[in-house]
Amino acid sequence: MSLRITDDPAADELLTNDPLALLIGMLLDQQVAMETAFAGPVKIRDRIGTLEAEEIAGYDPERFAAAFAETPAVHRFPGSMAARVQKLCGEVAGAWHGDAAAIWTDGDPDGPTVLKRLEALPGFGEQKAKIFLALLGKQCGFAGTGWREASAPYGEEGSYRSVADIVSPESLTRVRENKRAAKAAAKAATA
Repeated sequence: MSLRITDDPAADELLTNDPLALLIGMLLDQQVAMETAFAGPVKIRDRIGTLEAEEIAGYDPERFAAAFAETPAVHRFPGSMAARVQKLCGEVAGAWHGDAAAIWTDGDPDGPTVLKRLEALPGFGEQKAKIFLALLGKQCGFAGTGWREASAPYGEEGSYRSVADIVSPESLTRVRENKRAAKAAAKAATA
């Protein structure tokens, strides 16, 4: 299946074909629009010439942050997010031999195991790990036992809660509407 998250064919193709790109896009998905976050990996690759975990982890941090800050910026916080991407790539290079897909394929893991592996990554808390697991299950062919339960509520069929549910411009609109409604409900609950 071809991912359609960014409305940029080159970015979506990279996300579809490169597991590290997808993982980096998820890491960048905070305090920016989803399309901006998931378009980040293609900008990184185009600016530094690679999207290999070992090379990114070992890239000069100042030069890497400068590449993040080029217009248009990879993220609204280029310095801190560049450092987070390098840290994530260092973990993928060291613990997973540079193969991001091994996080969800090595040893034929079930959903709860993949969730634990994702939560152990730098920059991935419980919610981000659940959303990414739902994305793997809903759009990337991951079929490990219990992935829907482990990724709940994001793995629920027919929900429009996160990037895991974006397959078209219409589904993006539904996800945004649900996020707005959830924020409004949370705000009302604290008021």
